[in-house]
Amino acid sequence: MADIIPFRALRPREDLAEKIAALPYDVYNRKEAREKTAGDTLSFLRVDRPETQFPEDYDMYAPEVYERAREMLEEMTKRGEFVMEDAPAYYVYELVMNGRSQTGICACASVDDYENEIIKKHENTRAEKEADRIRHVDICNAQTGPIFLTYRRRGDIQAEVEKAMKKAPLYDFTADDGIVHRVWRIDEAASVAAVREGFAKVDAVYIADGHHRCASAVRVSQKRREENPGFTGREEFNYFLSVIFPDDQLMIMDYNRVIKSLNGYTEEEFLEKVSEIFETEKAGDTPCRPAKKGEMGMYLKDTWYRLTVRTEMLTGDPVKDLDVSVLQNELFTPVLGILDPKNDGRIDFVGGIRGLHELEQRVKTDCKAAFAMYPTDIHELFAVSDAGKLMPPKSTWFEPKLRSGIFIHSLDERQDGR
Repeated sequence: MADIIPFRALRPREDLAEKIAALPYDVYNRKEAREKTAGDTLSFLRVDRPETQFPEDYDMYAPEVYERAREMLEEMTKRGEFVMEDAPAYYVYELVMNGRSQTGICACASVDDYENEIIKKHENTRAEKEADRIRHVDICNAQTGPIFLTYRRRGDIQAEVEKAMKKAPLYDFTADDGIVHRVWRIDEAASVAAVREGFAKVDAVYIADGHHRCASAVRVSQKRREENPGFTGREEFNYFLSVIFPDDQLMIMDYNRVIKSLNGYTEEEFLEKVSEIFETEKAGDTPCRPAKKGEMGMYLKDTWYRLTVRTEMLTGDPVKDLDVSVLQNELFTPVLGILDPKNDGRIDFVGGIRGLHELEQRVKTDCKAAFAMYPTDIHELFAVSDAGKLMPPKSTWFEPKLRSGIFIHSLDERQDGR
């Protein structure tokens, strides 16, 4: 059963939340992060990407870079830009994108639940990507970016969320990308108990986004357990910062593919190969957005085509039957020779937030073909995770993105009566 606990949040002063909150660190490349933080003394991206405070060619993984992150967080706290809550609480976090609301609970999830697979993953992680966040969390002594989790909706938890939202919010602001962010506190003893008991009845929690951040938090916990052999399990390092959403509130967007080489085929020869594999219908110059699972759009030589998966391709396996898997296994691997999409430079991935015109633009500039995918369904994600399997890379794109800096989980070794 899931152990989802309240925590003492280090959070922005109410009047500064909008200026401090930042998109996740991995949304930006190094150049974009420098540009975004230039001349800004409040954006939390400075703490999440501390290399922005050093010369452009400075080693971004040098020890002093992580020390600078810790110093900036401490300075902001000393100046009163961040405040520490007096007691543990849950927080309701609502994001509104294009009029659509998505509401979850900010809390801390158990490292033991991750290791015991109550918290389930659907992607592998890479050690080199974990290493950066391990050092960041360990040196800052805090988790600064929440893990995006999801679960099958429960009415008792949702009732407490709706009750909290009747009060005045702690934060209510619209970010520069148009996303509305609102936060309420759940701190009444009866409501806190109801939320914790509700999650205790949840059989499984799923990582939607943030696999590397989650794995890094777990590695820091393991390190500190080794350093503190008398640990009780109630220390803060046994938990990691999360926002947990019910499954019926999430929006998964398409995660599209662009191909930089046709493996020696002309456009005409490649189209023939595609037509041998998929049912293929010419759609002309109108962007072809798939209408259902089993459909894909292909843009090739200024023309859109609608591709349909043949029923004989489906196996009943939750991973192999994903549209992204069918495309990879039936076309990219045997025809294009792309065996490892995670590391092959001939393939690139375009998040659905950029739209289908971005696919056209890529084909007109640096690519040969583009594939518009139907979004992976949240219950496909559940099925893959429940089967103990992994999705292909870049299978899901969640929007809107959680902001970093609104909630910080300090790893000070308090027990708070747990």
